[in-house]
Amino acid sequence: MFGNYLIGLREGLEASLVVCILIAYLVKTGNRSRLAPVWTGVALAVALSLAFGALLQFGSSTLTFQAQEILGGTLSVLSVGLVTWMVFWMRRTARHLKSELQGRLDAALALGIGALVITSFFAVGREGLETSLFLWTAVQASGDGVRPLVGALLGLATSVVLGWLFYQGTLRINLAKFFRWTGAMLVLVAAGVLAYGIHDLQEGDLLPGLRSLAFDISGTIAPDSWYGTLLKGVFNFQPDPTVLQVVVWLLYLVPVTTLFLTPERSRPLPRPRRPAAEQQAGR
Repeated sequence: MFGNYLIGLREGLEASLVVCILIAYLVKTGNRSRLAPVWTGVALAVALSLAFGALLQFGSSTLTFQAQEILGGTLSVLSVGLVTWMVFWMRRTARHLKSELQGRLDAALALGIGALVITSFFAVGREGLETSLFLWTAVQASGDGVRPLVGALLGLATSVVLGWLFYQGTLRINLAKFFRWTGAMLVLVAAGVLAYGIHDLQEGDLLPGLRSLAFDISGTIAPDSWYGTLLKGVFNFQPDPTVLQVVVWLLYLVPVTTLFLTPERSRPLPRPRRPAAEQQAGR
C-alpha cells in the first residue's frame, strides 16, 4: 500500500504542479478566459488514463494463463523503463519546470484554443498513463486489487491537496530535493516490479530458469505474515526468487541507484571573449 501511495503521490504531484503552473500563469497574464480549454485538456487526460487502466484490467482477463503472464511481465518491464526515465527527467528539470511550461503556454496562446487543450492534455496525460501502467503492474504483483488502489487514491488525494496549497502560496518545499528522494524510493519499488515481471515471463515460458531458485526463506519470512505482506506490498519482495530474478534485480538496482544519487556536475560557464583591441594590447 505504501509503494502505491508513493506512486500516486509523486505522479499526482507532478500533474498537480503542471496544472497549477498553467492556471497561475494564465491568471497572472490576464488570460483567465482561457482557463476552460486547459481544464478540458486535463479532463481528457484523466479520462484517457482511466480508460487505459480499464483496458489493461478487462483485456487481460480474457487471455489464457500463459498469455496473461507474458503480457504482465512485458508491461512490468515497460513500466519500470518509463518510471526510470521519469525520475531521471524530473531530477534534471525540476528546477526549470515552471519556465519550460510557461514557454509552451506562450506558444499555445499564440496558436489558439485547440493548442491550449493539447498542451494541458499532453502535460497531464503522460503522468496519467505512467501511473495507470505502473499501478496495474503493482496490483498484478501483489495479487490484491484493493489495498494498492486505496494507497494510490490516497497518494493522489494528497497530491491534489499539496497542489492546491502550492497554488495558494501557503506551502513551499524544495521540489528538487523532494523529487530526488521520492525518486530514489521509486527506483527501489521499480526494482521489485522488474523482478516480478521477470518471474511472469518465466512462468509464461518466455525466459528459462523457473525452477532454479536463488534461495528459499519462506520458513523465516512467511508470505502470509504481516511482515511478509508488508515487504511484498512495498518492495514486491519474494521469499523464493529465481536466480534470474535476483541477477536482474541487482543489475537494475545498483547502477540505477548509483547514477540517480550521484550529484550532477555543474557545467562551467564559458569564459567571456576579450575584444580584439585588448588582446593585441596584452601581447
